Amino acid sequence: QVQLVESGGGLVQAGGSLRLSCSASTRTFSSYAMGWFRQAPGKDRDFVAGINYSGRSTGYADSVKGRFSISRDNSKNTVYLQMNSLKPDDTAVYYCGAGSMRPDTKSYAYWGQGTQVTVSS
Repeated sequence: QVQLVESGGGLVQAGGSLRLSCSASTRTFSSYAMGWFRQAPGKDRDFVAGINYSGRSTGYADSVKGRFSISRDNSKNTVYLQMNSLKPDDTAVYYCGAGSMRPDTKSYAYWGQGTQVTVSS
């Protein structure tokens, strides 16, 4: 069982930045691909970014390319999502998932509880 805990969410003005963190409670963190998703009220959980076990391969949703960056520190069992040039449309609960870097939720074995990101205009 892998427990994931997200942090770093909050309220920010449009154009601002936030860095989300997702800490994992497993000694085998370096063997897991990881992903970030987000879910706005009344909408599906959508893929944001994914990263492979080593950090050498990443992927992004078109809507965040050039603004968001995913990275990981396997020595700290943590994956990050740096979010720049935030827009009101980025407002959502952000979740990290473990077990894949694919853009479909069914590929992930574990999920965190989420962290709220609110971008004001």
